[in-house]
Amino acid sequence: MKPYAIPFPCTLLLSCLLAGFAFAQPRDLAPAVVVAEARQVEIADEVEALGTLRANESVTLTVTVTDTVVAIHFEDGQRVEAGDNLVELSSAVELAEMEVEQASIAAEARRQVDRLEGLVSSGAASESLLDQRRREYQTALARLNIIKARIDDRRITAPFSGVVGLRNISVGSLLQPGVPITTLDDDSIMKLNFSVPSVHLTTLVPGLDIIARAAPFGDRVFTGTLSSVDTRIDPVTRAITARAILENDDRLLKPGLLMNVILLKNQRQAIVIPESAIVFDGRQTFVFLVQTGEDGRPLTRKTEVRIGTRGPGKVEILEGLVAGDLVVTHGTIKVSDAMVIRILARQEGNESLQELLRQDRETGDMETR
Repeated sequence: MKPYAIPFPCTLLLSCLLAGFAFAQPRDLAPAVVVAEARQVEIADEVEALGTLRANESVTLTVTVTDTVVAIHFEDGQRVEAGDNLVELSSAVELAEMEVEQASIAAEARRQVDRLEGLVSSGAASESLLDQRRREYQTALARLNIIKARIDDRRITAPFSGVVGLRNISVGSLLQPGVPITTLDDDSIMKLNFSVPSVHLTTLVPGLDIIARAAPFGDRVFTGTLSSVDTRIDPVTRAITARAILENDDRLLKPGLLMNVILLKNQRQAIVIPESAIVFDGRQTFVFLVQTGEDGRPLTRKTEVRIGTRGPGKVEILEGLVAGDLVVTHGTIKVSDAMVIRILARQEGNESLQELLRQDRETGDMETR
């Protein structure tokens, strides 16, 4: 039995009816996009550099005389105050000399002066003799002060408050001038020295803010201010050394640490949008500004803008936008001027496209419920 065959004219008519039905189905052809708001924020031009930390005050402790260590009053890494006694050298000879000088010579000279002052007042002695005894007394005091200074040279004290380093001596060691005992650093405030190209010389004004990071601390940011600039430019590198001051209340920063420095200059209020919203057309730059059409639906307007400083994922807009304007950030390749769009999500920060799409799906699920 032959299968039933549909005549060709009928087949053509059926195909046309199905096609017409398909085209008649309501479909939203508006492309889905992600938008972001142009915001007015405080920004600054950034100059990057590498810097090395130094303590606010730093010294290597040593002695000025040759003698034996008899006492050590500090441990490795100990915090000390200014004037604390750290090391004592043998001073037995000097102490004996001081006792003799003070007990005999200086004391006797003082008694002679006191006795002659009474005789001179009564006319029994001359003024010249009194002056001679006074000179002898002053000479004895000077010799006594010399001995005291020699004793002080045998006591090593902290010249300022800070933290001592590793101890390099032991009791009984014979110390000589120039032999390092330990280091002392005032790490309450740190000095960060870094080199900046001389083209930025006119903008290096004390008081500028800086931010710094160091590899041991990951993404932690340390802030400070520019305190001074060197008086000379390196003729080889054409760079100048600048110094910033960083607070170190938690004592994390150590002298010698390498840090990445960002100098913030020309701080100002500016309109900023995500960099992904910029569309290049030759030498011109555009954005797709989102407006409301006559039917109430969002509509794009291709708007020329003038850009300024670029940052990580952000760009400054000098002309063409005002704070509060909405621009297309994702989906710019699918839209054109005066096109109706469907806003899929609104970008608030540095969210990835996957995060924005996930937010859109979650919002849709909540609306469905």
